[in-house]
Amino acid sequence: MVRTLLSEAEGYELLNTAGVPIPRFQVARTAEEAEKAAETAGYPVVMKVISPDIVHKSDAGGVITGIATPGEVREAFGTIRENAGNYKPSAVISGIMVEQQLPPGLELIIGGKTDPTFGKVITIGLGGKLVELLHDVAIGVLPIEESDIRSMVRGLKGYRLIAGFRDEPARDEEALVGIISAVNRMFHADPRITEFDINPVVLYEKGACAVDARFYIDDSPAITKTRQMPEMQSRIMDIHSIAVVGASTDPNKVGYAVCRNLLTFPGSLFPVNPKSDTILGRKSYPDLTSIPEPVDLAVIVIPAAGVPRVIEEAGKKQIPLVIVISSGFREIGKEGIALEEECMSIARKFGIRIMGPNCLGLMLPHLAINTTFDPVSPKPGNIAFISQSGAIITTIVDWSLPEEIGFSAVISIGNQADLTFEDFITWAGDDPHTKSIILYVEQIRYGPRFMEAVRKVSPTKPVVAIKSGASQIGQKAASSHTGSLAGSFDVYMAAFHQAGVIPASSIREAFQAAELLASEGYPKGIRAVVITNAGGFGVLASDYAERYGIELVEFSPDLIHELDAVLPADWSRANPIDMVGDASADRFARTFNIMIQYQDLWDIAFVIAVPSAISDPIRVSNELVRFSKNTHKMIVGCMIGGDSMKTPLRILRDGQIPNFPDLEDAFRAVGTICKHKCSTGLAECRHD
Repeated sequence: MVRTLLSEAEGYELLNTAGVPIPRFQVARTAEEAEKAAETAGYPVVMKVISPDIVHKSDAGGVITGIATPGEVREAFGTIRENAGNYKPSAVISGIMVEQQLPPGLELIIGGKTDPTFGKVITIGLGGKLVELLHDVAIGVLPIEESDIRSMVRGLKGYRLIAGFRDEPARDEEALVGIISAVNRMFHADPRITEFDINPVVLYEKGACAVDARFYIDDSPAITKTRQMPEMQSRIMDIHSIAVVGASTDPNKVGYAVCRNLLTFPGSLFPVNPKSDTILGRKSYPDLTSIPEPVDLAVIVIPAAGVPRVIEEAGKKQIPLVIVISSGFREIGKEGIALEEECMSIARKFGIRIMGPNCLGLMLPHLAINTTFDPVSPKPGNIAFISQSGAIITTIVDWSLPEEIGFSAVISIGNQADLTFEDFITWAGDDPHTKSIILYVEQIRYGPRFMEAVRKVSPTKPVVAIKSGASQIGQKAASSHTGSLAGSFDVYMAAFHQAGVIPASSIREAFQAAELLASEGYPKGIRAVVITNAGGFGVLASDYAERYGIELVEFSPDLIHELDAVLPADWSRANPIDMVGDASADRFARTFNIMIQYQDLWDIAFVIAVPSAISDPIRVSNELVRFSKNTHKMIVGCMIGGDSMKTPLRILRDGQIPNFPDLEDAFRAVGTICKHKCSTGLAECRHD
């Protein structure tokens, strides 16, 4: 595999073949040739050194602009060769490029790179120094359509400069989209091109031109990884019998904890340990093949070296699914990789599916299945949590119990030797208990397949993801602007956006969004009403609505007239509806009744209730549940307080209404959801 940097002239030829406008240019090897080239290009011209040994030409003094006469051409030719020789004496000078100097315009950058997970990606942003200063870039994972390109362009913060800003004229957006489309087609179609920069593309009021191009070619480019195993069948998770290999009578062993957690499993449980006849009151077997009944799932908790033998036994026993909790595989290096590949070779021979290795296991609360060594089990619910970290799972499950958050599934995927994120996303998409999906992602192994799986699931079951690794610390220096601007984390975010994943910056934010979507679904639009008995929180709500892109609708005279009949004279007469501090549960109820009648005017209702001597929080929460049942809109509870709110919050949970004790969290979660749906075209961004 040989990676080669093409000369700028060769890059221009590629662009010209793709139909991208480029300056008139020629390569000169003598001062006389340079003079003739300048006459052909037309003055003024730019002259640049061509050398495979000099990547950054300006740093080497290898670029001279504004050359206007034949004499200046001769002088520049000598100066560039001298500067290049001083900069790097060993550099091979292939020639001097003489090209038309274009008038100034708005500079942008178009770049591409090959990401190891998702394959080829394309990047656009403001050119020159601004791209590094502002990091205003948009990334698309190939293949992309012209509509995607247009969205990327319009999503740039600097788009106002393209559309026309203050005294600046509007630029030719269609010409820019055309160039990006042409480059996209060329990059996608040519496997040899692995990375490129076009910096800048100069955009004018009419037309555009690529001024500088850097292309990297590979004679044997890397191919995006594909998986060798077939799709996971949903029925494999229909589990009626479980064997635990490595079951133990020692409370300090993982095998003991796994068996203990499965004692409540209503199906058949088979401990496997050749040294014990019974474990935790259950008959134990020396190996898998000695179990007299069919086994749907084998859980392996023995040292890594013995795992291949057990998978062989599972194959002979025709066990369809094996969970390898044992560590000591890919995560430890070369020897572990070889052991993991040996396990997978055996699994493929028998058609066994593998979870892990190096995973925590599986929890299916509706089936009373907990194959992990976590000391607690979660409540049944409608969120599927799929995580690459076992420690994250144990923390979340422990946190979920006092928060009364339930799960349809908790899945630890570990090393993803076989079954991966996309397998379980697809399964959760078909699972009747699951209404939303949360992912904790460290690494996705098969990017295109992941995007395909999420695209199928996310329109009906929202997928929220936390991606670790946002920090750039420790990343290797990239060889191009695109490499540095489109870092691994940025590409993940772009892929998430294209596939329909809602990114979350924290686990708390992820669960807030997932809970809200599981209970309320996506709102039709961003029009909101706020109903509160606390004026101060109403003011904060207005601030948060603006901050997170939520539109507080204006009330019509008819609606205000209706509210006047049930609210005190000094109510706010606007949105947010401040019902005043002495608002009773009856006042909440009458306000809800009117908003039900006028529900075509809004998409989201935030109900903020604080303790008072007048209102009964329990009655308010019951009225809030009634309000939700009589609308098809998103209802967001913001019952804020201490011990007096414990019972009301339980009422809301039973009514499947999420509550946010922190008001900003509520608006942030709803804003994140609305922004995502607006950007993917599945919700209205405004109501005119």
